[in-house]
Amino acid sequence: MDANRRQSGIQQLLAAEQEAQQIVNAARAAKSARLRQAKEEAEREIAEYRAQMEAEFQRKVAESSGDSGANVKRLEQETQEKIAQLKQQAASISPEVIQMLLRYVTTVKN
Repeated sequence: MDANRRQSGIQQLLAAEQEAQQIVNAARAAKSARLRQAKEEAEREIAEYRAQMEAEFQRKVAESSGDSGANVKRLEQETQEKIAQLKQQAASISPEVIQMLLRYVTTVKN
């Protein structure tokens, strides 16, 4: 009977070992599944953040390029106005300048 008890004890130990191995395997599988899930969540969050940042960047680019076109038009208009103003001023003082130059050229100093 002593051998029977030993055999029974060994069988119990083997059964306990198998049960422990199953528990460990289940824990590893659960850990692996959770890690996979966490990785997928992180990748999803990264993709959402990247899309958000890209949309904001595109919006800023569109705003600045739109402003750039408006700024170019505004600057061209201001330049044309300034050129017209300078031509008008030059035309208004041109006779005086011509008279002054003629006076200096024709006047001889001893």
